[in-house]
Amino acid sequence: MKTGKVKFFNESKGFGFIKTNEGQEIFVHVTGLIDKVRENDNVTFEVAQGKKGLNAVNVKIA
Repeated sequence: MKTGKVKFFNESKGFGFIKTNEGQEIFVHVTGLIDKVRENDNVTFEVAQGKKGLNAVNVKIA
């Protein structure tokens, strides 16, 4: 599991970005969420290859 912070999340569009503790930005889609997230939430997640790059999946509030 990786850890990071929700940098941006648009609830109406259903996507956002998580900044990992290593400084990488990972795309997150609402379908990859376990918990409801908001900007600045600390989260744990796994990374999976998506159609356009890496996606955060199984995202939970830390």
